[in-house]
Amino acid sequence: MDLNFGKCCGSKKKESWRSVMLLAYQSLGVVYGDLSISPLYVFKSTFAEDIRHSETNEEIFGVLSFVFWTLTLVPLLKYVFIVLRADDNGEGGTFALYSLICRHVKVSLLPNRQVADEALSTYKLEHPPEKNHDSCVKRYLEKHKWLHTALLLLVLLGTCMVIGDGLLTPAISVFSAVSGLEMNMSKEHHQYAVIPITCFILICLFALQHFGTHRVGFVFAPIVLTWLLTISGIGLYNIIQWNPHVYKALSPKYMFMFLRKTRVSGWMSLGGILLCITGAEAMFADLGHFNYAAIQASFYFGLNAFTQCSKNRSRRCLDIAFTFLVYPALILAYMGQAAYLSQHHNSAHAIGFYISVPKCVHWPVLMIAILASVVGSQAIISGTFSIINQSQSLGCFPRVKVIHTSDKIHGQIYIPEINWMLMVLCIAVTIGFRDVKHLGNASGLAVMAVMLVTTCLMSLVIVLCWHKPPILALLFLLFFGSIELLYFSASLTKFREGAWLPILLSLFFMIIMFVWHYTTIKKYEFDLQNKVSLEWLLALGPSLGISRVPGIGLVFTDLTSGIPANFSRFVTNLPAFHRVLVFVCVKSVPVPFVPAAERYLVGRVGPVDHRSYRCIVRYGYRDVHQDVDSFETELVTKLGDFIRYDWHRRTTQEDDTARSNESSSESRLAVIGTVAYEIEENLQPESVSIGFTTVESMEDVIEMAAPPTTTVKRVRFAVEEEDRYEEDEEAEAELRSELRDLLAAQEAGTAFILGHSHVKAKQGSSVMKRLAVNFGYNFLRRNCRGPDVALKVPPVSLLEVGMVYVI
Repeated sequence: MDLNFGKCCGSKKKESWRSVMLLAYQSLGVVYGDLSISPLYVFKSTFAEDIRHSETNEEIFGVLSFVFWTLTLVPLLKYVFIVLRADDNGEGGTFALYSLICRHVKVSLLPNRQVADEALSTYKLEHPPEKNHDSCVKRYLEKHKWLHTALLLLVLLGTCMVIGDGLLTPAISVFSAVSGLEMNMSKEHHQYAVIPITCFILICLFALQHFGTHRVGFVFAPIVLTWLLTISGIGLYNIIQWNPHVYKALSPKYMFMFLRKTRVSGWMSLGGILLCITGAEAMFADLGHFNYAAIQASFYFGLNAFTQCSKNRSRRCLDIAFTFLVYPALILAYMGQAAYLSQHHNSAHAIGFYISVPKCVHWPVLMIAILASVVGSQAIISGTFSIINQSQSLGCFPRVKVIHTSDKIHGQIYIPEINWMLMVLCIAVTIGFRDVKHLGNASGLAVMAVMLVTTCLMSLVIVLCWHKPPILALLFLLFFGSIELLYFSASLTKFREGAWLPILLSLFFMIIMFVWHYTTIKKYEFDLQNKVSLEWLLALGPSLGISRVPGIGLVFTDLTSGIPANFSRFVTNLPAFHRVLVFVCVKSVPVPFVPAAERYLVGRVGPVDHRSYRCIVRYGYRDVHQDVDSFETELVTKLGDFIRYDWHRRTTQEDDTARSNESSSESRLAVIGTVAYEIEENLQPESVSIGFTTVESMEDVIEMAAPPTTTVKRVRFAVEEEDRYEEDEEAEAELRSELRDLLAAQEAGTAFILGHSHVKAKQGSSVMKRLAVNFGYNFLRRNCRGPDVALKVPPVSLLEVGMVYVI
């Protein structure tokens, strides 16, 4: 493999403008659908109750000035020019920032982390820090365990608000678009027509989710592009026709004039103005939709230069799409509405988007608006599926069924349980609120909460990942945080008028995620305490009445070392186990994806003739998990490759003493891919207690974790080359014997051994802990997907071992 191959692709760094513009065009439907439909409801929500439009036009011009500067500072300056640069191997969003921070600072709460994980190509830092680089912020974060929990809770809060936005955005978008019927209907008829039509469109929208966005995605970008050209054209017409001098309202002085006149009412109306940036978070969250395949391919072939090139192209296409199309189109749309309203103070209808639309194009604009609202809703629904899948991968959400709707386009998933739950809640919210004002209040608070979380995490990235002076991070936090806090405070004043909904929803999901994550960690600590020594396994034999049966036994466990307690329980009740025994750990790594060549870590458990192995399968938080057939086949292939590699290493190893010592313990794990290499882990104990102050400490529970440095011993040995073993005929005979045993076991069949757990709090626990564990977690466990479904294990091959966890 030529690691310098990327250098010869230097000419490819200069991508043609044609490809960049094509990506920018494609980003319209996925990223900017939600943001582009905000003109439908911003002015209507702002002037719903708190302020009134007067003859002086100070109110409408002040609102326009606020909208202009909010769009300029938050989506354009903050996201396009700063936040988009903080991608995680081309991925964006709250979890991407958290993953990036965890790789630079030891704040991750994933329990079974290893030093081998840090050798992943996607784990390595793009800009490695200097050896002597250290900061007080980093030391402070690593020293205080409670900050690790606080950071995770902050990320979970942002995640829960995104889920809340996932049900509020479709409701307000479709409802606002359908509200255009009021221009052609009486008030009585309009009242009874809008709600049923909105609910029907929402039902159709959620019912089509299982087909996947790739089947209708080709029409998304044209719809959004047509919508942007339409609102910008209408805005330009209104400016020329009604008030060509409306551009003067873009001056910041109109914001001060607005607040001076309206005072408290004007501050409360900011809850409607902030809706102009609804969907801005999608610019960062959907960053990976455009370059994942290119980045993944580049890691497979070692094209680091092309990888960086692909990331830059992804950011560039979003920059171009927003800066040169979306941003000016939105500004023209808002200016056009303000120009029209400045000359129409006594309109028969309430202030809204459709009253500024010329009557001759009202019906075509209405149809385009409805289609655009559906596209914008689709984007946030897909984003909700993605972020729940990421939460589930990191052990922060109960297991749900994840369906990948496209074999070619990564990241397009469908979660049936979440989809139908969102549909029911979305329809209930639409029927319950019945107006844009309450929907806007709820959506606005959710949006600002997500942006505040992003701002806080981004300030940490500036210091910890970019190694900039803390003063820059503080300035970033103060500048953008103060803007977002101003809007957030205005949203909180609407608590009784709709803003309570995202708070209630986030509290509900936070409890679920916290209980699930907490109990998962405690179960892992219980497994660590009760794991069995290797000597116990090696002592099992015919003298104890234990027999070895044909086939492969896959024992699934969360442990990366030692023998799990569920296997000892299995052998105790059924004194037999399979001829080939594999302890499988399927774990998540805090990276978006793991290249296939680096996914499997394989090692021996005990001596060669015991035929026992350990296989650690690593997935990123956006990786597609394999089905059982392909997993079983690939696992056997990797075991065969490891056996060849291990015998090659043994025949070339000069230290016979080291070889004999290794035969009675677990061998070093080796990455089995195109080229095999070892990870030499100088294992040291480290506490895995997550530091909850409300429960007892578990500092005496340890697991082998990563030391400060990683030593990678690469071996120039291709696992496919068998002619290298001809030097030692005896070793070759033993090698062939082991491979024959593996193939014979595969033909005999594979059994999947999983633990079926029941969790209960130990005596003396607090009331809150007993409620959370005995009722909350067990209720979720019984009503969500089991590990056998998550791992796609066929029922005919499943062996479940009952386990009672007392935590």
